[in-house]
Amino acid sequence: MKSPLLSVRGVKTFYGNIMALGGVDLEVFEGEIVTLIGANGAGKSTLMMTICGTPQAREGQILFDGRDITRIPTHEIARARIAQSPEGRRIFPRMTVFENLQLGAAITDFEFFAQDLRRVFAMFPILEQRRDQRGGTLSGGEQQMLAIARALMSRPRLLLLDEPSLGLAPLLVQSIFNAIRELNEKEKLTIFLVEQNAHHALKLAHRGYVLVNGEITMQGTGAELLNKPEVREAYLEGTTRHQ
Repeated sequence: MKSPLLSVRGVKTFYGNIMALGGVDLEVFEGEIVTLIGANGAGKSTLMMTICGTPQAREGQILFDGRDITRIPTHEIARARIAQSPEGRRIFPRMTVFENLQLGAAITDFEFFAQDLRRVFAMFPILEQRRDQRGGTLSGGEQQMLAIARALMSRPRLLLLDEPSLGLAPLLVQSIFNAIRELNEKEKLTIFLVEQNAHHALKLAHRGYVLVNGEITMQGTGAELLNKPEVREAYLEGTTRHQ
């Protein structure tokens, strides 16, 4: 059996004395879309940031393509070809669309810049129209497209997407999820998706995990989790379940 591209083993992450992740285990294989769902405050974004090295795991191990990246600095993790589109987008608002994309390409020393620029403009044509516009003047949906495009400019082997649909209108949400599907199907890009919109995420994902209070409580294929009554009750029908 082939080894996972990303392996998270027994990871515990703390903020001061408060444990945010209580021994998380999950795997992402090459070519997969894997989603992590959970309520607000479950620790989803903390796991994403821990994979990127800020904060670092206090216990456990994170392996990327067999290499232990648990203790290496964030910039080295980026050079290992892991890219993140973070929660809240975090584009540089005073920089233009073009300048934001240049920053993403710095990881590859601009070797493929022209080619990759054509690629992301083909995926998100509105960004080409806005290329000289400051990032902070873009709509929420356009900023999300820019955050994903900036991550893609680094030519990642693993793309981490943290809440890409947050705060977007339904039509834009569908557009973003279509782009994620296309990246996976056409480019075979491996994607780890953290998302509160459980219905969209599980429909899209090959496999999924459920995170509750910093611990994985369920896992399975996207279809299996979509059909679980406890998942439907907690995440798909607008009701809150306390655990």
